[in-house]
Amino acid sequence: MRNRVFYLGLIAIFLLPVVPQAETKEEAKINWLTIEEAQALSKKNPKKIFVDVYTNWCKWCKVMDKQTFDNSEVANYVNENYYAVKLNAEGKKEITFKDQKTTEAQLARSMRVSSYPTVVFMNSEFTEVTPVPGFRKPDEFIKMLKQFKSASR
Repeated sequence: MRNRVFYLGLIAIFLLPVVPQAETKEEAKINWLTIEEAQALSKKNPKKIFVDVYTNWCKWCKVMDKQTFDNSEVANYVNENYYAVKLNAEGKKEITFKDQKTTEAQLARSMRVSSYPTVVFMNSEFTEVTPVPGFRKPDEFIKMLKQFKSASR
């Protein structure tokens, strides 16, 4: 009887499917900056800027974080071509933008943001501001990034 159990156990071990190891390759992530960091970096190495304006309660902001901003292709393109900033549209945190003290909420309003999520594109001097409201899937977002990058401003 013992031999039978032993052999059945051995057979079961060899017949079990091999479970592949999880890949350890890390997915690319967007290098999110503060508005102050983006301004400092842009002085040294000018790049266009995109600002993700969000709120903590916005469902579609969270979906865009997971589906679009966590996409490796999006992250790689953004990190190579833009300075990316996260801005809480209801944030009371004091920030400095273009040598003026303001809050995150005041800056979002000054960028004409009134719905969420909204991505705001800026030139490297932070003078041209183009808000684009609404959720975007990764492929659509990359097209938009390429379009703003190639714009002459």
